[in-house]
Amino acid sequence: MLHKLNLENILFLDIETVPEFRNYSELSEEKKQLWEEKSKYQRKDDFTAEEFYERAGIWSEFGKIICISVGFFSLRNEKRNFRLTSFKGEEEKLLRDFTALLEEYFFQPYHLLCAHNGKEFDFPYIARRMLIHNMRLPSKLNLFGKKPWEVPHLDTLELWKFGDFKHYTSLKLLTHVLGIPSPKEDIDGSMVREVYYEDGALDRIVEYCERDVLAIAQVILRLRQEPLLGESEIVSV
Repeated sequence: MLHKLNLENILFLDIETVPEFRNYSELSEEKKQLWEEKSKYQRKDDFTAEEFYERAGIWSEFGKIICISVGFFSLRNEKRNFRLTSFKGEEEKLLRDFTALLEEYFFQPYHLLCAHNGKEFDFPYIARRMLIHNMRLPSKLNLFGKKPWEVPHLDTLELWKFGDFKHYTSLKLLTHVLGIPSPKEDIDGSMVREVYYEDGALDRIVEYCERDVLAIAQVILRLRQEPLLGESEIVSV
């Protein structure tokens, strides 16, 4: 089935998130209490709610998106290109720009969104943040009433599971075992908050996010047993 998909109909994506505020002290008293309740099972007794706040970016109710990177194939005259672009900065604007891309270029029923662990993280996170900003969900993220086979999402983690629901493989590990160059050359997800809030280096995060998108596309190529993308085939737009 994977071999039958037209690569040009897939939008590959990855998001980077951080805590909504730089410091725990900026939360309202009500939000602090809600954070304490939300995080108590993950942090257990090892951290206070304040100490654990630096990890708040993984929850859409307490975090925000600072970058959405996307990539798509262009196949013309037997020449293959993979185009990368990113939406970054202020969250509401980047969500609206991302929505505009979906509604203009990736709105057909046969168009798919693809991410690694996207069904558990990227896709629901984007949808929740859109609703928090009182935005209308684009059709590719509005899953209400859809049957499982109607959901227009591909997930490289799910593909690698082969039905083993207990199995989790990081993108870093998956690229390693498949012989794909690692996307974690500079930073990894655990460093994004620090790079954003302490270093103010958003462009560094964008580069990292785009490398993840490229890695996801390379995984799909390997699963289809097709040649990996070369440097000359990758275009930033």
